[in-house]
Amino acid sequence: MLAKLYKQSMAKPMKYFSKHVMFNSMVHLVGGVGLGFLLANPVAMPHPIRWGVGLIAVSLAGHVYTYYSK
Repeated sequence: MLAKLYKQSMAKPMKYFSKHVMFNSMVHLVGGVGLGFLLANPVAMPHPIRWGVGLIAVSLAGHVYTYYSK
């Protein structure tokens, strides 16, 4: 039952990402850079948490956009 619900809810974003490959790449690249900031830069930069969380928020907004797009 849980697998069926997951498949139904993810069908629209998967279809959107398969048609818009560059958007898919950019959303996941931004999320990866944000994760990298959180993991690797605490001593190298003055505000890594702010940048990391901000970039991950942008990435999540891109995922939400695919879910609610027409």
